[in-house]
Amino acid sequence: MNLKEKIIHESLKLFSLNGFLSTSLLDIISAAETSKGGFYNHFSSKEDLFYRVLDESRKIWRERNLDGLDNEPSAIRKIKKLLVNYRDRYLLDSENFPGGCIFIMFAVELGDLRPHLSREVQKGFVGLRSMIKRLLNEGKDSEEFCNGIDTDAVTEILFNGMLGASVNYSADRSTDNLNHSINALIDYIDRLKG
Repeated sequence: MNLKEKIIHESLKLFSLNGFLSTSLLDIISAAETSKGGFYNHFSSKEDLFYRVLDESRKIWRERNLDGLDNEPSAIRKIKKLLVNYRDRYLLDSENFPGGCIFIMFAVELGDLRPHLSREVQKGFVGLRSMIKRLLNEGKDSEEFCNGIDTDAVTEILFNGMLGASVNYSADRSTDNLNHSINALIDYIDRLKG
């Protein structure tokens, strides 16, 4: 890992734990074992670093959450795989995100104080909602789900259930509660079968 990658990786962990605003440049420099010169050799500002950390976080999110989805034969199985991946491969990833979901941390802290940064984070939430809705519509079109399913409403239930599970897990670090939350969403999907 070169210095730029190390700064991004250490910042990702710090931002996950403390947020962007509460992490100082000194915290970043210390965690990456570098100097101000080493930092500014790779990043023009802390905000420039934010965008690189956000890109890396999105990459990790995709790798963790989308793993194996293309191998699933049905929309229902893809949604269930997404939920299991979200729990097991993303939320439990303490190496990269020791403080929990970095996107939720960013969304909460940046909304009023740095709206231009918050808008960048919101793009990921829009993408997740769209993916869930697309999978639900595929399942509806192939009659995997019962007639009359409201894919807009189910999308909101799943999306907010995932985010809620993440917030609860960040607060209590209980894998039992996390399992219960995600399993409840999986059971809900099973009850929608046609």
